[in-house]
Amino acid sequence: MAENKKGGIAVETEHIFPIIKKWLYSEKEIFLREIVSNACDAVTKLRRLASLGQYEPDGEGYRIDVTFNKTEKTLTVSDNGIGMTEEELEKYICNMALSGALDFIEKYEGDSADKNGIIGHFGLGFYSSFMVADRVELITASYTGAPAVHWVCTDDGSYELLPDAERTRGTSVVMHLTEDGEEYLSEGKLREVLDKYCAFMPVEIYLTDEEKKEEEPKEGEEPAAPTPVNDTEPLWNRRASDVTDEEYKAFYTKLFRDFNEPLFHIHLNADYPLNLKGILYFPKIKENYESLEGKIKLFYNQVFVAENIKEVIPEYLLMLRGVLDCPELPLNVSRSYLQNSAYVAKVSQYIVKKVADKLTGLFKNEREAYEALWKDVKTFVEYASICDKKFYERVKDALLLCDTEGGRYTLAECLEVAGEEKTLYYTTDKTVQAQYVAMYRARGIRVLVAETLLDERFLEMLEGAGDGVKFLRVDADTAAIRGEGDAPEANEALEALFTAFSTENNKITVKLERLADATVPAILTLSEESRRMEQMMKMYAPDMPAMPRESVLILNVASPLIARLAEGGYGDKASAVAKHVYMLATLSHRTLDADEMNAFLQGSYEILTDL
Repeated sequence: MAENKKGGIAVETEHIFPIIKKWLYSEKEIFLREIVSNACDAVTKLRRLASLGQYEPDGEGYRIDVTFNKTEKTLTVSDNGIGMTEEELEKYICNMALSGALDFIEKYEGDSADKNGIIGHFGLGFYSSFMVADRVELITASYTGAPAVHWVCTDDGSYELLPDAERTRGTSVVMHLTEDGEEYLSEGKLREVLDKYCAFMPVEIYLTDEEKKEEEPKEGEEPAAPTPVNDTEPLWNRRASDVTDEEYKAFYTKLFRDFNEPLFHIHLNADYPLNLKGILYFPKIKENYESLEGKIKLFYNQVFVAENIKEVIPEYLLMLRGVLDCPELPLNVSRSYLQNSAYVAKVSQYIVKKVADKLTGLFKNEREAYEALWKDVKTFVEYASICDKKFYERVKDALLLCDTEGGRYTLAECLEVAGEEKTLYYTTDKTVQAQYVAMYRARGIRVLVAETLLDERFLEMLEGAGDGVKFLRVDADTAAIRGEGDAPEANEALEALFTAFSTENNKITVKLERLADATVPAILTLSEESRRMEQMMKMYAPDMPAMPRESVLILNVASPLIARLAEGGYGDKASAVAKHVYMLATLSHRTLDADEMNAFLQGSYEILTDL
């Protein structure tokens, strides 16, 4: 090249550089990802040419070097990849409208070949360097042996081609940092950014402080061998059969700085119709107040592009953590968020299926271990089943119901012992409702536990799923705990004694029944339909006045206490005793409010005083 050349960047929009500096990327640090990604592309292209017989490798190991010089305020990214000729530089660097990656794919890959090795699909990536620099030098030499090129561009868009270029194959991008960019002259900061975005790039990356490089090692000390800052063979690129549980756990700890072992992992590897790899982890939630939001790190051919991309993971599985490498995801120009597409929906559906498959596989092959982790996954699996019918259909045979004795059973196993009516009983508070639970257990009836509103909604969902099952809370009906013998005769005086405690907000209907447990004088029941309606009103109309409760007080004629009341055995104390029996029945049915508790205690003291 005999003389200097001068020109201007070919762009259609005026003042493009200020836009690049302020708006191209959501985070300034992303510039380093883009420049290093371009270097990785250059190596990947050369490897591809070698595999096609278009280039004879010289035995030199491929690498990327990130070097910085605080004195000169420069940050340099160098590679020994494919390089560029002067013509290619003018075509791909001096014209933002074209992308070298796309041209390369069209020329050497064809429609049917594997295109996934080339990361850079965006021509603007190189110009992200101007987010931190006011002058950028590009020194490059093509693998073809063409003369090297030295190109210098300033942040006003003007460039210059210099005739003094000297370098071997590959490219160096030298960024002269602005005052705002000087934070990237710190080894700690650079290592942090490289670890975030480039930790798994497929070409070894070395970080060097140029000024320290010149320091002589102390006498007797061997210079430390350089080590790459990245892992070129991430776990998700290996076959699941070749990875040990210890490696999966170590990888999880490295990614998320979480030293609690995940409950289980899912290794993803899809070729068609999707093209993605990854590893998903189901974390162990340490406490109820811990954030339930997971962290899915999205990679694009081993280049980190974003975290917590919610379009890929359904809301009900957002607690998942892991990595996804999806080279076909439709990203925006800055690779910072997804464009809406049918492909994204397919990825989401694939992940849902793999999670469901994992759960059913654990259930079928490791039932004991599956039961042990159920308490940690139950909330999420129930919520997912309610939200997504397809997910429920996939996992329904692996869903477990817990009983008051600590057992865990499938719905089918519960129905096997439930009889033809397919009625299952549950408690929402096995402490408050302990008396009811004991009465059912005494009859050999399994009582399930639904401690949260989600548990109750889950049972309602199971009712509507078509198996004919009906769930009743233990205080909803007495059919299963009735005793033998003829139905008791009506006793209007006894019924009137208890009906007197009915109020406008707590209406009581009194019935006489013979219960199997003679030690229990009375119990309160509330129909399942009424209780569900009451809960729904609280949930969807919390500001509306509470509807009056209409409960049924069952007097147990098998109880000696009720028999004595029926015979008038307590005299003028009958009303006080009946009130105490009613309050005890209420206490075993639900939590008393403050006024009720105070009245109950006062009545108890009076009864004890009269003994």
